Amino acid sequence: MNARRLSQAISEGDGISVVVEVDTAEAARTAEDSRAEAVIAASGALDAIRAATTLPIICRGERRLDGADAWIVPAVELEERYVEGGFEYIIEVQSGEELEEALDAIDPEIFLLSPGLSEEQSAIEQVLELLPDVPAGKLAIADIGARTREEVEELERAGVDGVIVAAVNVAHLVGAPPPEV
Repeated sequence: MNARRLSQAISEGDGISVVVEVDTAEAARTAEDSRAEAVIAASGALDAIRAATTLPIICRGERRLDGADAWIVPAVELEERYVEGGFEYIIEVQSGEELEEALDAIDPEIFLLSPGLSEEQSAIEQVLELLPDVPAGKLAIADIGARTREEVEELERAGVDGVIVAAVNVAHLVGAPPPEV
């Protein structure tokens, strides 16, 4: 299998990259047609999704799935799940302490900034508070349940590299296509 590099897909191009959660091959095709940069695949549909898209595929869950290009691992479970090798890991953090521990343990290239349970701050506020702790040269993906273009634009202005969205109506979250040259 020729792995598709998530870090390359996210760091290329202008603006924020959209990562779409999909559970079918059709949803993966739609995400790619809507200019998403990657997909998060449901485990039961991975083979069909792999056949349907050229986008990098991320898995999330208890184990790394064969055929995926990257794996989301919560920082609190890093010791149990991290295995050396040519695989891209996305380390999910909810605090500055978790981010520091991940940097000390494996120095990952990609962080997934996830809000914790807070009644005092919105999900986007929590993610934006974590963003300055991500070192230069590392990639930050936000997982806030973005539903509006305004949320995506706010994350983009702050310097977030990518945002996870649901498969519903992806095109309006991606924004206008680049001008033809």
